[in-house]
Amino acid sequence: MLVIKGVIGSLFQTAIIGALILLPAWTWQWTEANQFLICYAILSMFSAVFLALKAPASLEARMEMPMNETQPLSDRIATTFLLVFLLGWFLFIPIDVFYLKLLATPQPMIQILGGILSLFGYGIMLLALYQNEFATPVVRDQSERGHELRDTGLYGLVRHPFYTGFVLFCIGMALWLQSYATLIVGLLPLTALIGRIYAEEKILQETLPGYREYMSRTRNRIIPFIY
Repeated sequence: MLVIKGVIGSLFQTAIIGALILLPAWTWQWTEANQFLICYAILSMFSAVFLALKAPASLEARMEMPMNETQPLSDRIATTFLLVFLLGWFLFIPIDVFYLKLLATPQPMIQILGGILSLFGYGIMLLALYQNEFATPVVRDQSERGHELRDTGLYGLVRHPFYTGFVLFCIGMALWLQSYATLIVGLLPLTALIGRIYAEEKILQETLPGYREYMSRTRNRIIPFIY
């Protein structure tokens, strides 16, 4: 049952992203977007099956709604800004590619590198979920689930590896879909993401034993040796 729910969720997520980037373009004949959506659908379904078989608790945690009544106010505000900015960012891609054309179109090699970077970022996100079954969309007190600190693997390099992968995924997606301008506009959701990280860490320091010490050991949030 969990596998089926995960696959259905993956297809729904792909459909949402497809609607966001194809409807404003007003065409299905966008080769790069179709390539991206096919790859994303395959990867997300594979991820759902993999997590359902190897780390079911991680998949169940990730399938929670991104906002609910148990969510602290600070995280609810940060999440709202992040979701709004991400929605606008996705919509901006086809608007720039088909109408605004603010900057030159990336060369084919840059598009290929973007695709590789996007897939690499997705792989980091999947590994981060596999290594931490407490990585829920909503930051909250999970003591009822026996919340434990994860500080090995990717979590030994940065405190938020899922966000690391997500940033790489989005950068690669912008290049794959032929929009340099989207990278600049991406500063808005990135700012919101950083705001959410601060809200998340404040909550984790209050609810997760050992998190303060973990912050002192693993100093970088999403970029090793930099931030």
